Amino acid sequence: MNPELFLADLAEKPPRLRALDLTSAWGFVEQPRRVVLLGMGSSHYANLVGAARLRAAGVDAVAELASSDLLPAVGPGDLVVAVSASAGSAETLDAVERLDTEIVAIANRPGPLTERASRTVWMEAGEERGAVACRSFQHTVALLLELVRHLTGGPEVPLSQAAEASEHLLETEDEWRPRLAGLLLGPHGTHVVAPARRISSAYQSALMLREGPRLQAYGCETGDWSHVDVYLTKTTDYRMLLLGGSRWEAQLLGWTSQRGSTVVGVGAEVAGASHTLRYPHDDNDDVRLLTETLVAELLAARAWLAAPT
Repeated sequence: MNPELFLADLAEKPPRLRALDLTSAWGFVEQPRRVVLLGMGSSHYANLVGAARLRAAGVDAVAELASSDLLPAVGPGDLVVAVSASAGSAETLDAVERLDTEIVAIANRPGPLTERASRTVWMEAGEERGAVACRSFQHTVALLLELVRHLTGGPEVPLSQAAEASEHLLETEDEWRPRLAGLLLGPHGTHVVAPARRISSAYQSALMLREGPRLQAYGCETGDWSHVDVYLTKTTDYRMLLLGGSRWEAQLLGWTSQRGSTVVGVGAEVAGASHTLRYPHDDNDDVRLLTETLVAELLAARAWLAAPT
């Protein structure tokens, strides 16, 4: 793992998004009886949102950790999709063998998973030389959004708008990143909160802070926060990166305001926030989903570079 190469990987996000061709990604898929998504780590985070959006559109879908001993029973007509950027995740390969059925792989390069799969949908994220799954996560999200569109209709995945948004965050990094780092990288860690429909962004953002600079970071859903994380605002120097757009924010902000917690809003105006970061097209929820993790990724990359070796 290399922080300088991780930063270079992030800089490639806009052109890689623009080059991603989704037009025929899922053309071989007819209406399935059910969709089963398997993966670990970042892949599972992306799968959670993909499955939820399929269910909301009327398609039976589940996202399972590949390491689970309680994988769903599968049968004729099920679409089983195993996601692994490296095509070599041990748990995902094990799950595929345990299910013993035909699968579709989503991968960024050839490997044991693609050899086992009947079809492969390629991420086309390019080599991640920093060895951190940043672009591959973003491309997995895009591919799953396209699967939702393919099965249920709806607008095209906004790749060009997400590329513009990512480009803006990269170009203006020197203007916003030092302030956000001072506000968010506290002695008791960073908490990233997002709506359920974009929960992958909270989990992935927290992972980026843990994986590179090895900082304490945690992800939570906005509504659930008032049931599981609120307690820490009373006893810790609580720092929150709030990815905007949930109708449960007022409840959350009531607690953080009362207890003097630090809140930074991203992608929407947040009442009482210490700072709010906006970017082009952040009124589009799919653009947010494809873009907002870049904020924590850039914080992580710079903190990692500054960390003592």
